[in-house]
Amino acid sequence: MRDDLIARATTWLTEDPDPDTRTELAQLIESGDVAELEARFSGTLQFGTAGLRGELGAGPMRMNRMVVIRAAAGLAAYLKKHGNENGLVVIGYDARHKSQDFARDTAAVMTGAGLRAAVLPRPLPTPVLAFAIRHLGAAAGVEVTASHNPPRDNGYKVYLGDGSQIVPPADAEIAAEIEAIGSLHDVPRPDTGWETLDDTVLDAYLARTDAVLAAGSPRTARTVYTAMHGVGKDTLLAAFARAGFPTPDLVAEQADPDPDFPTVAFPNPEEPGAMDLAFAKASETDPDLIIANDPDADRCAVAVKDNRTRDNGTKGNGTKDDNGWRMLSGDEVGSLLATHLVTRGAHGTFAESIVSSSLLGRIAEKAGLPYEETLTGFKWIARVEGLRYGYEEALGYCVDPEGVRDKDGITAALLITELASGLKEQGRTLTDLLDDIAVEHGLHATEQLSVRVEDLSVIAGAMERLRAHPPTELAGLPVTEAEDLTRGTDRLPPTDGLRYTLTGARVIVRPSGTEPKLKCYLEVVIPVAGHADLPAARTKATALLTTIKQDLSAAAGI
Repeated sequence: MRDDLIARATTWLTEDPDPDTRTELAQLIESGDVAELEARFSGTLQFGTAGLRGELGAGPMRMNRMVVIRAAAGLAAYLKKHGNENGLVVIGYDARHKSQDFARDTAAVMTGAGLRAAVLPRPLPTPVLAFAIRHLGAAAGVEVTASHNPPRDNGYKVYLGDGSQIVPPADAEIAAEIEAIGSLHDVPRPDTGWETLDDTVLDAYLARTDAVLAAGSPRTARTVYTAMHGVGKDTLLAAFARAGFPTPDLVAEQADPDPDFPTVAFPNPEEPGAMDLAFAKASETDPDLIIANDPDADRCAVAVKDNRTRDNGTKGNGTKDDNGWRMLSGDEVGSLLATHLVTRGAHGTFAESIVSSSLLGRIAEKAGLPYEETLTGFKWIARVEGLRYGYEEALGYCVDPEGVRDKDGITAALLITELASGLKEQGRTLTDLLDDIAVEHGLHATEQLSVRVEDLSVIAGAMERLRAHPPTELAGLPVTEAEDLTRGTDRLPPTDGLRYTLTGARVIVRPSGTEPKLKCYLEVVIPVAGHADLPAARTKATALLTTIKQDLSAAAGI
């Protein structure tokens, strides 16, 4: 077995075009590090509806130029089989380690396959790539990014010509074409022949952002902004300048791209500590709100000043600091944007993923608008017919589906700042509007139980235990329906997940599609008669969520 492992690694080494990973792999072979070689050669990084995502390094179980070239060749073969012999593939990339190399390799493979390739001029937000696909009439698009994953990761996201991410069966068909690729020596990769775009596409994207805002709306809200060491700063500043908002105060330590993300453990605004520098900046400048993008700027986080102490002794229900700044949850921002669009007279379908708050459905119903629930991910939300607005609790919002059929952290930031500006003119805040929403539709309190693991079998074991012994009650609330979503429903295709409906609550359990995590999404709904009842309702909701989390952890064995 050891000899076979060394032989496979040596064969891989002869094809690897990257001197960095060649050196890395040669040292592993020379040292005879069997455990590490087994980890890298135990299979292949699987291409799915999230494309590819994984840790950088040598070998088929890591992200590297070999894996990317094979993925690009498989995508090219798929496109040609589907009648795109001379189709255009647009390629974007972020500022992570190797992203530019992976983008260039993709362009070379597409050109060698007889397709046309165009690469964005520099690291830019993922929404710019999603916009460019439709704007340029491309057959497909590729974004090299690992979004908010740790610094050691990178990824490869694929879009088709409609501007939305791939879904089954396209993912399986592309995966089969990748599997069929033989030696990389047989994949043509010319040194030239593709186009490097200028700023024309970016300018067109920025012009499109104007459509997000209402003509003549207030533009007075002051913001603190962090790009989280990613690529969002320049594009967001340009969009805010076009709109006429005050120039955001930047979190200087996180403003410019840095693939090592030195100030955060994880470059994700949802992670503990990630917003600390933004809170510190806000304590200096006293803005109306804080805006954060994740590193590829397709997500948008919002924080507000909320000095009102809840009955349970905490300020709000999200990450907070000593000066009263707290992160709004994705569900809170989702309901704020939906309410704002309804107030502006929006028409069309409102949509969200099944793990997001049921509040959006109530807002849409009250407004007489169509509403759809989809599987997790914007690859599903973006495909909803007649979509006007879609969101996902993981800080993703699609507020201009005709421009970008994906989540877009730039346009979401514009829209929430417009809303904050309008409220400011009335002497009100985003938290005041959240209170109004709770009184009108009931308090929808959400929380997540998220368990990061080193061993993926822990996740499989938890799912197996819950399937074998589904809970009959959580926090004393009876489970009225237990659904295994692998069987699908009358409205949803099959997915690896479990959904429990309780009296006044809901729980969904699923493995993450992009990280080694088990995610459990909890929601309780408390009727509220008036604003005076909100503190007691929040206290009750917090207690229920805490107990549901404890009971679910016990049932799953995590």
